[in-house]
Amino acid sequence: MVPASRIRTCNNAPIRIDGEFVLYWMIAFRRLSSNFSLQRAVELAVELQKPLVIFEPLRVGYQWASDRIHRFVIDGMAENASRVAALKNAGVVYYPYVEPRADTGKGLLAALASRACVVVTDDFPSFFLPRMVEAAASRLPVRLEAVDSNGLLPLRATDRVFTTAFSFRAFLQKQLPPHLIEFPQPDPLKGLKLPSLNAMPSDITKRWPIAAPNLLSGDAAMLASLPIDHSVGVAETRGGTTAACEKLSRFLERSLPHYAAGANDPDADNRSGLSPYLHFGHISPHELFHELMTREEWSPASLGKKTGGKREGWWGVSPGAEAWLDEFVTWRELGYNMSSHRDDYDQFESLPDWAQATLAKHESDPREHVYSLDEFATAATHDELWNAAQTQLVREGRIHNYLRMLWGKKILEWSETPREALTTMIELNNRYALDGRNPNSYSGILWTLGRYDRPWGPERPIFGTVRYMSSDSTRKKLRVNQYLRTFGR
Repeated sequence: MVPASRIRTCNNAPIRIDGEFVLYWMIAFRRLSSNFSLQRAVELAVELQKPLVIFEPLRVGYQWASDRIHRFVIDGMAENASRVAALKNAGVVYYPYVEPRADTGKGLLAALASRACVVVTDDFPSFFLPRMVEAAASRLPVRLEAVDSNGLLPLRATDRVFTTAFSFRAFLQKQLPPHLIEFPQPDPLKGLKLPSLNAMPSDITKRWPIAAPNLLSGDAAMLASLPIDHSVGVAETRGGTTAACEKLSRFLERSLPHYAAGANDPDADNRSGLSPYLHFGHISPHELFHELMTREEWSPASLGKKTGGKREGWWGVSPGAEAWLDEFVTWRELGYNMSSHRDDYDQFESLPDWAQATLAKHESDPREHVYSLDEFATAATHDELWNAAQTQLVREGRIHNYLRMLWGKKILEWSETPREALTTMIELNNRYALDGRNPNSYSGILWTLGRYDRPWGPERPIFGTVRYMSSDSTRKKLRVNQYLRTFGR
C-alpha cells in the first residue's frame, strides 16, 4: 500500500462509486514504473472495481515552453503509449493529450472528472503545478488526491525548512531509515485485470483528440506547428524511461568507480546526466537508489550509527557511491524541502538574512563588466570559460555541475544588482536547461547567492561575504582544455 504520509487529500468532495473509471492525472511523475501516484490510482481502481484512465496532458501555454522541453516530454509519452497498448485485458486506457493551441485543453480535466470516481495526481512542489492542482481541487466534483513520489523522504516527513546541507543530512541520518523500506511497486500495472474500458468516450476525444502517433514518434513538422518557442531546439538527449535506465546503467558501470575523485572534472565528465529524467519523472529516485545499492550489495544493516551529519561513512558503501548519494539524496531533497514549505523558494527574499544584508551593502559597488540578458544568452562576455558553459547550456540543455556554480557566480558579478542577477539566472536556466523549473535547480541557483552557505571572508566588492569563485582559479583547479575545445568559440 502507498504510505499514508505520501497521500494528500486536496478537497472535500466524495469518492463516487457510480463513476465510470478512476482517473490518474499524470503531470509530474511521467512514468509507469515505481510511481506511488500510479500505484495509488491502481489501488483505488481495484478497490472500486473500475477501469483506470491514465491521462497525461502537455500544455503549450506555460512559460518557457519550447521544442526542447516538448520533445523530451513527448518521448516519454510515446513510451507510455506503447507500454499501455501492450497490456491485454487489463482495463487500463492511456490518454496522451498535447494541446495544439494555448487554452485549447481548458475543460478537459473537468470533463474527465465528471465521469470519474476519483482523481489521483502528482504532488510536485514547484513551477506552476502546485497552483494548478489547487485550482483544480476547488472545481472538481470528485475527490482529488495528490501523491508524493518525489524522493526517498516524503515531503511531509519534515515540518521545517533546513538552512544547511549539514543540518538536513543529520536529520536524514536519524529519520530516513524507516522510509528506505517503503518503496513503490516496480510495476503496478503488472498482472492487473480491471473491468474493461475499450476506449475513451467519443464526445471527449472528438473535442480533445488524442495526441497523433506522428507527433509521438518524433515528426519534426508537427512539433514545429505548435505555438511554442522554436528558437530553443531539440537537444540530443532524448526523454523516456528506457533512455533514463540506459543512462543510469552506463553511469554505474563507467563513471561511479571514479566519481569521488573526478566528479568535478569537466574533461572527464563523470556526471550521471540523470537530472532531466528525474525532473520530468521518467525515472524514479527509488529506482536509482535500488540499482545503485544492488550493485553495492547494500542492506539497511550497512548504515552507520553515529555520523552526526558528516558526508562520509553513514551509507556504508564505496567512496563513489557515498559521493553520489550525498548529491542525489541530501542536496536534491534539500531543494524539495525548501520548495514544499515556502512559496517564495524562487525569490530573493528566500535567501538567509546574512546573504541579503551583505549583497544589499555592496549592491552599488562598481562593476568592471555589466552584461544584458541577451549578451548572457548569446555567450557574448569577455570570459572564455563562462562563454563555454553558456554555450553548453544552449546546445545541450545542461551545464557541467561545477561550472554551473561558476556560471551563477559570474552572473552575480556582471549584473547591475543581485536581484537582476537572480532574474537572469532563472530565465536562462529555465529557458534552456532540461532540468530547469525544478526545486533542485532553484536551490542551485540561489546557492550562488548564499542559500545553504555561510559568510566567507575576506569581504569583497559586489559579493560581500557571499562565497566568491573565479574563472582563473577554476581553470587551475580543474581540467577544462577538452571542454573549451568542445564548447569554446
